[in-house]
Amino acid sequence: MKKVIALVLLCFSAPLFAESAVQDLEKFIASAKNVEADFTQLSLDEAGKPVQTSYGKFYLQQPGKFRWSYTKPYVQEIISKGDSVWFYDADLEQVIIKKIDQSIGDTPALLLSGTVDLKEKYSLTVEATKHGINWVKLVPKHEGSSFKHILIGLKVGLLIEMELSDNFGQLTKIMFDNLKLPKKLDKKLFEFDAPEGTDIFKG
Repeated sequence: MKKVIALVLLCFSAPLFAESAVQDLEKFIASAKNVEADFTQLSLDEAGKPVQTSYGKFYLQQPGKFRWSYTKPYVQEIISKGDSVWFYDADLEQVIIKKIDQSIGDTPALLLSGTVDLKEKYSLTVEATKHGINWVKLVPKHEGSSFKHILIGLKVGLLIEMELSDNFGQLTKIMFDNLKLPKKLDKKLFEFDAPEGTDIFKG
């Protein structure tokens, strides 16, 4: 009898857990009107070997505003400005401006920006919990996506990590620390004027 009860509980708990994990993600996005966090970005090659580790600061303001400020090993900025995203490389002294189209729409910040209908664009499933982190897997529904899948990890309802697997077999892990949901963020964080002498390209 105990085995039967355990089996029944298991059958009910699995879908409930899945629903809860997805709901946690939806609740976080709904509450993330303003986000500020430190981040570590780890890039892995096809063999799973680390290629580069980067560090910086992440800012998000819904709807649709974000900024990735990379400080190590190179100074770079990725900033949303209206319907465009600006990619600034200090060493190369250049800015590349791209429209927010279907491919740019897969970027991690836009997934959290409140401008993307996750269930419309992705198939959402729940992965096994590891180290207390609940994982939701997002698989793009359209073929033009630049990623095979995206994993979003939450702990106690807060964003902890994102993993992006692209179509070339490369994996990017982004770990968030000191995440805060402040009431306000300085508007200047989402403004960017290219330094004098910077080459500007539109892609």
